[in-house]
Amino acid sequence: MEQMRFIPALGPEEISRIQLMGLKWTIGHVYENSPFYRQRLGESGVEPGDIRSLDDLLKLPPTTVEDLKEGYPLPLLSVPERDVVRIHASSGTTGKRKILAYTQNDIHTWKEMMARCYELAGLTRMDRVQIAVGYGLWTAGAGFQLGCEHFGATAVPLGPGNLDFHLQFLTDMQSTCLCSTASMALLLAEQIQKHDLKDKISLRRLIFGAEPHTPKMRRQIEDILGLEDSFDIPGMTEVYGPGTGLECSAHRGMHYWADKFILEVLDPETLTPVEPGEVGEMVITTLCKEAAPLIRYRTRDLTRIIPGECPCGVPFPRHDRILGRSDDMIIFRGVNIYPGQIADALENFPETSSEYQIRLVREKGVERMHINVERKENAAPAEEEDLKQAISHKIRQKIFIRSEVDLVNPGELPRTCGNTKRVLDERGETD
Repeated sequence: MEQMRFIPALGPEEISRIQLMGLKWTIGHVYENSPFYRQRLGESGVEPGDIRSLDDLLKLPPTTVEDLKEGYPLPLLSVPERDVVRIHASSGTTGKRKILAYTQNDIHTWKEMMARCYELAGLTRMDRVQIAVGYGLWTAGAGFQLGCEHFGATAVPLGPGNLDFHLQFLTDMQSTCLCSTASMALLLAEQIQKHDLKDKISLRRLIFGAEPHTPKMRRQIEDILGLEDSFDIPGMTEVYGPGTGLECSAHRGMHYWADKFILEVLDPETLTPVEPGEVGEMVITTLCKEAAPLIRYRTRDLTRIIPGECPCGVPFPRHDRILGRSDDMIIFRGVNIYPGQIADALENFPETSSEYQIRLVREKGVERMHINVERKENAAPAEEEDLKQAISHKIRQKIFIRSEVDLVNPGELPRTCGNTKRVLDERGETD
């Protein structure tokens, strides 16, 4: 791998050494400074001196979303409040938000990780980065801008929504990279196509975040915009924000910054490690986070470790894209279903776009699943019934459930600038 400015050339042994050193520091730090963690570790019979190898991670108790909510307003705080320079909060809309505190060192670590992401995406200091994600308490806008400025590219911080504003800056500023949700990117791409602006913009790269997207959705956006490449970026408020890793140009998983945190993939039910390559819940332990460290934090995100070396040459380990959330599971007629399974089934049909919506209803005491799928512009109407039956059959093969499929016109399903709502559960408590 050629020398990079921000991504260190660390081999597996060096990463393991850094992880053990960071794990020891973190346990010592919270034991001395966090009443919550000191009590939790005491209940598990663990003291800082008990951490001698990375295998000792399994001795540590998990931390959950409920722990963060119960510790509101500053959960897991492990530094004096005078050292807190910023707070961010999750984008959740139910109950109390998860608020996380940051020290100045935490902010520095975050912008270093984000700068690595821009470097891995192939950007240079001559790029203009149009940031189309939320600002304020949400981490996305601040994270993308911090990293961009630290990397040395030009930040164009517009935020989400206001499509006319975005179209104007894409043409006038000639932005070369867009950072957004996949839904926002699709919405913007469709407007560029509608107004015939493709030849008037200079977008070359796109970085997606905040929501899962399908390969079909990505191809649709890339084709409309004529991009050189696009990249998936993971991240969450609890682990600084966006920038915990990035998909590389080989598109064989996302490299994650294993010198900043340990990533485990566990069985969501038993909390035991799954085999490399098997899907499980992502669990995070931070290694240098000061204000609100995480010890075996259950993210609820589903992914898998990708074993082996990446052909791109970057030595950092990889995990797969976020395949869904363990708490997004739908129970339908006693069967556990993830929306991503239906999205995977739709990948088989070039006649349809990437957009779909699942509607669950109860009719005369019977649960029914209706799936609306957008057809493409050039789909032949005469073949519509056959296509609906074929989609229904493929979905049944995937999830063992019969569904009623309807095809709708292009652009008919709702578009949003944030996370698109894919499931409408209208079953209610009673008929």
